[in-house]
Amino acid sequence: MAVSLSKGQGISLKKTENNLSRVTIGLGWDIQEQKKSFLGGLLGNKSTEHDLDVVAFLCDANGKVKNLGRDAQGNATLKNSDVIFFNNQRHSSGHIWLTGDNRTGAGDGDDEQIIVKLNDLDTQYQRVVFVVQIYKGTENNQHFGQIKNAFIRAVDASGKEMVRYDLSGVGQYENQRSLLFAELQRESAGWKFNAIGTGSPSDSFVEWLKQYA
Repeated sequence: MAVSLSKGQGISLKKTENNLSRVTIGLGWDIQEQKKSFLGGLLGNKSTEHDLDVVAFLCDANGKVKNLGRDAQGNATLKNSDVIFFNNQRHSSGHIWLTGDNRTGAGDGDDEQIIVKLNDLDTQYQRVVFVVQIYKGTENNQHFGQIKNAFIRAVDASGKEMVRYDLSGVGQYENQRSLLFAELQRESAGWKFNAIGTGSPSDSFVEWLKQYA
């Protein structure tokens, strides 16, 4: 049975107890039913779907993203970088990748997944940080206060759910449009999973990236 964490807690994922050769970081969520105005209900207006994106930062021992995919002019492009997101879905090492983009959160189970081969990940990477953003959240007036049953979990190569962190706290994520959800931290015996759950009003993961660049 998976260990369930609360905000601020962490747990070691030891190689001797878990198959870390291929770990699935799964995220899921549901959307709260929004109250419709009389006129909106009469006209049958449909609210814009919430599009949540998961992003991973590969960080060094100093907690920094070393490779930002800079062009010849030195500008960060994030292409072929150490940032895994919808426009850079697979890392050049082949050891971490995003499986796809679920734009609705519909259905049971994981809505988005990042696969990471923790045993093969180069030792220069000491942390893997996971951020979730609501795409165009500001423009569409969407925030995490409208989202329920949000979770992040880690499943090992054998299919065993090792750890799970369910987002909770009614009201604390109102007007928060991106979230530093969790991180994996390298340890001598494996990796440690830390539940963070810190929100930001920005709907762009780039604002979080500035703290790691």
